[in-house]
Amino acid sequence: MKHSLLLAALLAVALAGCGKTEPPAAPPAPPAAEAPKPAPMDAAKDAAAGMADKAKDAATGAVDAAKDAAAGAKDAAAGMADKAKDAAAGAVDAAKDAAAGAVDKAKDAAAGAVNSAADAAKEAVKGAEKK
Repeated sequence: MKHSLLLAALLAVALAGCGKTEPPAAPPAPPAAEAPKPAPMDAAKDAAAGMADKAKDAATGAVDAAKDAAAGAKDAAAGMADKAKDAAAGAVDAAKDAAAGAVDKAKDAAAGAVNSAADAAKEAVKGAEKK
């Protein structure tokens, strides 16, 4: 009987080794994890970064506006300076013309006075000769 138990055990082991085996079932996939919610500090950092970008954009706009205003003021000042130069040149020309007219009138008046004095002197000489 020992031999028959031994033969049955060997036959069972041989059949078990040659038999069809099924692969083990794959373990079930773990449930999909939810996206981690941002921590309050991350949200605050993002908000601060957004506000910093907006402030930077606003500052850039203000600088550009100031540059444009300064350029406009510079152009206006240059225009006013040109008008002032033109007005001053006109005033100088008018003063020169007035001075030239006054000189001409003074010459004419002096010539008239000299002629009158000459005539008076001639009359005086004639009057002195008659006496």
